[in-house]
Amino acid sequence: MMWKTRKTTRRSFVAAALLTAFAVPQLPVVAAAAAPVPALAPGAPGQTGTGTPDRLPAPTGKEPVGTKTLHLVDASRPDPWKPAAGKRELMVTLWYPARHEGDRNAPYMSKQLSKAWLGKEDLAGMRTNSTVGARPAGKPRPLVVLSPGFGMSRASLTGLGEDLASRGYAVAAVDHTYEAPVEFPGGRIESCEICRKYDLFPEVVRNRSKDIRFLLDQLTGPRSPLAVDARRIAVAGHSIGGASAVQALQDDPRVDAAANFDGDFPMEPAGALNKPVLLLGAQRSGNADHIGNWDRTWKQLTGWKRWLDVPEGGHMTFTDAPWLADRFGLPDGTPPDDVKKGYGTLHGPRSAALTRAYVGAFLDRHLRGTPSPLLDRPSPAYPEVTFLQK
Repeated sequence: MMWKTRKTTRRSFVAAALLTAFAVPQLPVVAAAAAPVPALAPGAPGQTGTGTPDRLPAPTGKEPVGTKTLHLVDASRPDPWKPAAGKRELMVTLWYPARHEGDRNAPYMSKQLSKAWLGKEDLAGMRTNSTVGARPAGKPRPLVVLSPGFGMSRASLTGLGEDLASRGYAVAAVDHTYEAPVEFPGGRIESCEICRKYDLFPEVVRNRSKDIRFLLDQLTGPRSPLAVDARRIAVAGHSIGGASAVQALQDDPRVDAAANFDGDFPMEPAGALNKPVLLLGAQRSGNADHIGNWDRTWKQLTGWKRWLDVPEGGHMTFTDAPWLADRFGLPDGTPPDDVKKGYGTLHGPRSAALTRAYVGAFLDRHLRGTPSPLLDRPSPAYPEVTFLQK
């Protein structure tokens, strides 16, 4: 095991919460937030040597990245998880190619949301690579919608979203309200209403597909805050967000392709799905249950498809969590089996690199018509990635 722990009585809770909640796929992260939170030791990972806030890994593309936040209300339907709340509300983060790079880099999340999500304000000190409110650059862009894991904030996909934007995509990450703590304008925090209700997973997938459809209505309509190419749209997601991405691909004819990052399918597709699908998993080659779950869906996928596996990775590999764990460390006494399931033996920089490379290659192929050998055969540049089926 490559992970190191810090022998100190004052450890960050951030990585522990992420790990504990995701020791197995699709468990809510907020389940770990009830534990006491020790202070972050000065000079510990989470800060640079100068004490300035850490920043996410820089995007690999050439274009500056801007970011905006949207508060949307779907007047056509009541909230499915809390009808008393009224109409369905969503919070969305946009990343997009910007005209210039500024110095107002967005925080990873607010103090209030960091505390609600993980029980501690540490993540408010993390900085992103996106300029707040920067003007979008140029022509309409292909659109990618990102859906996070159950119990996870949309912020957990920031590194991927920024990277895609730097490569010329318009990206929208959506929080699915009452499936995780979500912050609304004015500092209002709505908590997770359905965490631990795992019997609802089929309905979660169906409801997320509706959220995504509504978001596409807003982003492709005449009042869209971004210029997007409505003829080129993909949805990708982590954990149950990945299953929801495939569901949206089936439900909405505007969606051209979908990518699932290690998310089990609560239900099989209703009939054949003749559109491109990328299944990017971790440790599935040695797990009969997870192989069986994806194999049943695989047979229903009749379009272009790939099933890739990262045996050294874990359920959180395709999110920002490995990078955050590298920065904050893991506490002594963390069960090794939990670390293996959650993260495997890959550290943050390598997890981010392979996720960006393969997701980018998939989108380039199916939204831009640019093929990549990464998706055709194993690559010596990424020996961690194996082809299970193609």
